[in-house]
Amino acid sequence: MATTIAGVEKEKLVGKRLRRREDPRLITGTATYVDDIHLEDMQYAAIVRSPHAAARILSIEIAAAQNSPGVIAVFTGKDTEKVGGVPCGASLPGLRVPHHNVLAVGRVYFVGHPVAVVVAKDRYMAQDAADLVEVNYEPLPAVADPEKALAPGAAPVHPEWPDNVAFTFHQDGGDVDKAFAEADVVVKQRITSQRLIPMAMETRGVVAEWHGADRQLNLYTSTQIPHLVRTLVATMLGLDENRVRVITPEVGGGFGSKLNVYAEEALMGWIAQKIQKPVKWIETRRENFLCTIHGRGHVDYYELAAKRDGTILGIKLKIIQDVGAYHQLLTPAIPTLSVLMMPGIYKTQNIRADIVGAFTNCMPTDAYRGAGRPEATHGIERMVDILADELQIDPAEIRLKNFVANDQFPFHTATGLMYDSGNYAAPLKKALDLVDYGKLRQEQADARKQGKWIGIGISTYGEICAIGPSPATPAGGWESATVKIEPSGKVTIMTGACPHGQGEETTFAQIAADELGISVDDVLVVRGDTSIVQYGIGTFGSRGTAIGGTAVYFALQDLKEKIKKFGAVLLESDDVTFSGGNVVCNKTGQSKSLPEVAASAYRAMKLPPNTEPGLVSTRFWEPPNFTFPFGTHIVVSEIDGQTGEVKIRRYVAVDDCGNRINPLIIDGQVHGGIAQGIGQALWEQAVYDDNGQLLSGELTDYAVPRAHMMPWIESEHTTTPSPVNPLGVKGVGEAGTIGCSPAVVNSVVDALSPLGVRHIDMPLTPEKIWHILSKGA
Repeated sequence: MATTIAGVEKEKLVGKRLRRREDPRLITGTATYVDDIHLEDMQYAAIVRSPHAAARILSIEIAAAQNSPGVIAVFTGKDTEKVGGVPCGASLPGLRVPHHNVLAVGRVYFVGHPVAVVVAKDRYMAQDAADLVEVNYEPLPAVADPEKALAPGAAPVHPEWPDNVAFTFHQDGGDVDKAFAEADVVVKQRITSQRLIPMAMETRGVVAEWHGADRQLNLYTSTQIPHLVRTLVATMLGLDENRVRVITPEVGGGFGSKLNVYAEEALMGWIAQKIQKPVKWIETRRENFLCTIHGRGHVDYYELAAKRDGTILGIKLKIIQDVGAYHQLLTPAIPTLSVLMMPGIYKTQNIRADIVGAFTNCMPTDAYRGAGRPEATHGIERMVDILADELQIDPAEIRLKNFVANDQFPFHTATGLMYDSGNYAAPLKKALDLVDYGKLRQEQADARKQGKWIGIGISTYGEICAIGPSPATPAGGWESATVKIEPSGKVTIMTGACPHGQGEETTFAQIAADELGISVDDVLVVRGDTSIVQYGIGTFGSRGTAIGGTAVYFALQDLKEKIKKFGAVLLESDDVTFSGGNVVCNKTGQSKSLPEVAASAYRAMKLPPNTEPGLVSTRFWEPPNFTFPFGTHIVVSEIDGQTGEVKIRRYVAVDDCGNRINPLIIDGQVHGGIAQGIGQALWEQAVYDDNGQLLSGELTDYAVPRAHMMPWIESEHTTTPSPVNPLGVKGVGEAGTIGCSPAVVNSVVDALSPLGVRHIDMPLTPEKIWHILSKGA
């Protein structure tokens, strides 16, 4: 689409497949990450961590470390007791929140628990000295399995409570008892969503710099939420918030693991004050396995009630959430998102859910790409397939029967949400057409006669995105933007979101370029420095564009009105239009370009009535509702009968994320999410032994998918704009992960259904599948 203004044709950029403007610095290795920060006289920290999952600290001997070459300081928990505990932002009735010190005091309760820190002139000296710290432990019984942790007599992770119940949560909707009483069939299944390790390419890192004369702390940290880190770290350290500056350079992957405030961020700030020198800590990969949050960790017990014709009447769900040893920022909140989305995109109005959070002697779980929604989607999509098998109804047909109808939107769910817009049948029908579903089923039947194990798996998902209205969030759900048009007409956007791979440096520039009629290259997007950018919430929950982009949009509308006022003064006419980068007098056809108008706005020789000089607007936008993307993923898999290896022969993803600002970036987000979903479905699992030792704590043991293991992904879309925001966007950063795992598992279970297989828990490793085939044979 193009418009012609003052004889100049301007092509619309929203909707174009533009390459990401941030990519050149990333692919040429010129981007700046935390570890690239080098300050004068900088010192380096190495952390001594507990090798035990549960133990009392009897003594810590630090003399040898203190006398090691290059060491300037060694600190233990006794030194840091006055530093505030690691914050938990979530709140639930009856929530038990253990006080988690930045360094352990008296006892440790997970492997990797920080016990002491050594500061030296370089990182190698620091690590060598850390190895000389001698900690005398008295090991205690540990528990690593959440169901065992809840059993009577289990060793308590925290002695101040008699058991390991971290919290309970209950939600009812509709009349569940009536639904189950009227059901013709009830299917039940225990379904697990195993612990995962987010595995960002860049591990966590912190550089802290203290300016004593000004009482100013500069903190460089790899985070998704710089302003929230500033607020919370200032509180932990007892500093004035306006004297803490958080700078987030490039972030090499987050996936929710950096949606947190960690002990090391406050600890480095405290050390910088003590030694009066800058200090750097960079997490090792082993530390990243042990001490950065894990994801998922569900054990779910489902019951689904239905009529003989496949109509779903009601759902019961009990979630046992492996909380880990303490709460990180959002730990207790994540499983509640699973409850909110437990009906999926089906119209049943009868639900009952109970969550029990279980303390274990493991690293805490928290937000990992999808954060509660992949678990919910995996559960309901597995149950729908189990129901279809029980009733001998085609899995596509049973979904179409139970979808929320197009004329039911906005749709109020049994869990209290209001789905904004949808056409759930459209992506399913499109995906079925793409795979030629009828023909594919016939090919499957023919292949089975030849002894081949071919499966077809369908997943129809919905997700809650654009997190979200402030009453529903722990720290505010709005987002901010400042748009500044310089005197030259160039544009700077300062976003309170903190994009780190989502592409907003490009998509925000596309929005601004279209609204102002300028080149995308005339727009600069700035983020991640709390002394430059106005307060913002951050990037997570697929909110960056739906909320942060909307704040940008409204700031642009303010500026367009101001541009018209200044243009009217220059053209000496009240009858003007601003479009295509020019203010045009509708009577004479004369025009003034945006640079001309901007220059006059700052020169301020003649101001419009009641108008200030300059062209700057700041907006804080509060969304009235979440947004709810949806879609269908179909997987065709084949199992090697000799080895049990699963090969994905075809992967089709049809996603609806509302209006599409940059389809190229959308495809990249979907593909990345699918890679992580396939990883969970087939290979990844954080494995602890009964003593709380992480057995999958290196890349040799934790099976992250490689490029050659990935299938070709066929990406298509439907478009259902959201009414929640003027851009009509819904969000897409987590869609691939949410839709993927049930499609893969449904496909493999379908392949093995001739053996009577009803369900398999992830990951579907070759060994697991081989044992099933061996028993079947």
